[in-house]
Amino acid sequence: MVIDGHPLPLEPRLGHLLKQAQAKLARASAEALAAHGVDGHDLAVLGVLCAGSGEELSQVEVAGRLGIDRTTMVALIDGLEDQGLVRRRRSPRDRRKNIVEPTPEGRDCLHRAERARRAAEHRFLAPLDTETASALVRALTLLAGETPATAE
Repeated sequence: MVIDGHPLPLEPRLGHLLKQAQAKLARASAEALAAHGVDGHDLAVLGVLCAGSGEELSQVEVAGRLGIDRTTMVALIDGLEDQGLVRRRRSPRDRRKNIVEPTPEGRDCLHRAERARRAAEHRFLAPLDTETASALVRALTLLAGETPATAE
């Protein structure tokens, strides 16, 4: 193909490569998390609830922090509650609010599942040397418009 008189290289398109890499990582992460009875959405909810700030969060507040709609959040909390990983209770200050808190089992599941997720990411990045893997993560962080995190 020629555009503006310049031949385009027959190399893969960035969007395609990113999509394929993300799909491969998503499969690896899903397999790693399945062993702990959770998926990525469950893990995100548990992560917000166990963040350590000590504040009580309602379902709506958790949904807002994760950018998830209320209906989806109710389904996620229902599933986590059925597994004994979270519990809901009415807010003593506002009876219309459901406060969600992790159970000890939920905290334990979060720690085990996070270790499994990180291990899956490390296996995914294994074909790259450490410097290249770090550079890739930094570059993707910048492209995604996110604030670089401190080392995990």
